[in-house]
Parts: sequence; structure tokens; C-alpha cells
Amino acid sequence: MNDNHKPNKPKVPRPAGPILLLSIIIGELILYFITGNLEIISILITTSIAFVIGIIDDFKIMPGWFKPAALIIASIPLILFHIYDNELNVIFGSVFIPILYIPLILISIPLAGNTINSIDVFNGVATGFLIITMFPIVISTFLFGDLEILMFEMPFIAALLGFYLFHRYPSRIFPGDSGTLLMGAMYGALAIASKSEIIAIIALLPAIMNSFLFLISVRKIVEHRQLKSRPTILNEDFTLEASKDKYAPITLVRLILLDGKLSENQIVMKIYKLVTFSSSIALITILIQWILTTK
Repeated sequence: MNDNHKPNKPKVPRPAGPILLLSIIIGELILYFITGNLEIISILITTSIAFVIGIIDDFKIMPGWFKPAALIIASIPLILFHIYDNELNVIFGSVFIPILYIPLILISIPLAGNTINSIDVFNGVATGFLIITMFPIVISTFLFGDLEILMFEMPFIAALLGFYLFHRYPSRIFPGDSGTLLMGAMYGALAIASKSEIIAIIALLPAIMNSFLFLISVRKIVEHRQLKSRPTILNEDFTLEASKDKYAPITLVRLILLDGKLSENQIVMKIYKLVTFSSSIALITILIQWILTTK
């Protein structure tokens, strides 16, 4: 695949989904044989289904509804293995919602998968974004969750860190839809298993805002590759600026560029700053929750 934001549009291999999935499976299966905890298997099945959905989209352009609808299927193993606790862990305590929790799971995996998929617009963004957002999840799991779940998060973080070395600017490999969907789905599954759903939502806010802005501006679920008008304009010096076309979708990057044109790497750094800020808010939320629950 050509990297269109670079001079001479160099070819970059994709997708990296298969190697990402393999590295995660190896790490998680080792932990499964040590602990015998079936929650690992449910998370791996969810992640693998998300990978299959992504690999289909990598090699064949599917309609916009395909990924969010198909990711509902990826949510089902989490329900069948009952990795949730019937209680939603909120800042001031927990809410017992045994019936409502199931539709929340069916929503959360498509939401996590598609938000990470939609934020993957520049070199290193998706992996760097998730590495930062995993930090509050780990802290939340340590304080409020199961320590075995904390162990299960380690292979995912290791895979992200290893892949980031090749995905960061300038990218030597792209994750593709198979990579971004499996990363997003596993992030969502780990958030549910660790009782960190609210923390995950707060940390993911920039990506969620990006998806929300895109959806309300386009007014339908559509594949990014099928857009007739792009949200940004690539200049001859390979800087980017916000499109002035009123029909162009509104995205996080388009809002970032309203102050003026920036290089790809400058945009990536601004996205990292935004997710660091949202993750800091998530950490403050954890601190407040810890103070309230230890009184």
C-alpha cells in the first residue's frame, strides 16, 4: 500500500493483523495454561473474530455497515463465557444492571473496534493511542479488578509496544483493518473483564469524538475509502490543511488543522497530546474512585 503522505508515495506492507494476532495468542495461551482461566479464551475468540472481520475488509471493500454490524458477533463470546460481573463500576460505586449489561457489551465491542479503526489515519496513531489508553486500564485493574486479568493485559501491551516500533512515524508496516479491529476489540474486552468500562470510555474520548463527528457530518455509516470529499487537503510540500468543502466530513484531524497547516508528524503529536490528556482525566477518575471506596 502507498503511503500517500510521503514524498514519492513509498510502498508500505499491510496488513499486520496476522502477526499481531499471532503474538497476542502465543502470550495469552501461555497464561491460560498457567492459570486455566477461561476468560482468556473468551477474549481471544472475540479478538480473533474481530481479526477475521478486518481481514475480509482488508482485501475487499465492504459497505459501511459491515464492520460495526459484524463486530456484534465478536461480542457474543464475552456474553457466553460471562466475563462481566452484572455490575457497572462507576465513580461513586457500582450499579447492578444484569439485564442491561448484555446490550452494553453488544455495543461496546463494535464501538471500541470502530473508534480505533477510524483514528488510524496517520503513521503510528492507532498503536500509540492504545498504548497510552492502556495505562489507566492497568491502574484501574490493579486497584479494582482481578489480578489475573492484569496478567492477561500484559501480552496485549507487549504486542502493542513491539508493533509500535514498526508502525510509528515513518511507518514500515500498516496494521490494516484486521490490525485495528482486533486491537480495538481486545481493548474493549479487557476493559469489560477488568471492570474498567467507564475508565476506558474516558481514555478513548478523542477517538470517540472523531467517530461521532464523522457520523453526524456524513449522516450515515459509510466506508472512509468511499468518501467523495476528503476532510483534509494534502499540499505539494506534504503538509496538510483542513478542507474548505462544506460537504467534507468533520473529523478530529480536520478540527486540529483549523489553526493552520501541519505536517503528518505534527498532527500525530497533537493526537498523542489529546489522548494523554483524556487518559490523565481517566487517572484522576480512578484516584477519586479509590478515595471514595477506601473510606
